[in-house]
Amino acid sequence: MTRLLSRLAVAVVLLTGMLVAPATAAHASVFSSCTISGCADARTARSGWNSLGFPTSRNWYAWPYGKYNFAGGRYYNNEGELPSGATYYEYDVIPRNKGAARDAKRIIINRSTGATWYSPNHYTDFYRL
Repeated sequence: MTRLLSRLAVAVVLLTGMLVAPATAAHASVFSSCTISGCADARTARSGWNSLGFPTSRNWYAWPYGKYNFAGGRYYNNEGELPSGATYYEYDVIPRNKGAARDAKRIIINRSTGATWYSPNHYTDFYRL
């Protein structure tokens, strides 16, 4: 019976062309320092969010020069890229007009310790500030 089911599965794959590969986990790269372009913007954003007390609610917040920036709320660290056992919050780096499309640049803050990471590509890479 097992042999028949195996042959049937092979026939289905051959006839339909459908083969399902096992999913692989995504892995982010985490770096101990930030020296890439964009780090200065991330540090400026961190200073700005600090002056607002690192809000925890998802919302647009007024920024200098008539711009706004978005606080994204809690970052759950589901993939375990950052140190475990902490509560993180995410914030946009680049100010823009209120309601404008958001880009991929984020800073992630551990509010207990102040440890901050910059992600230029929406959580594919993390650079410690």
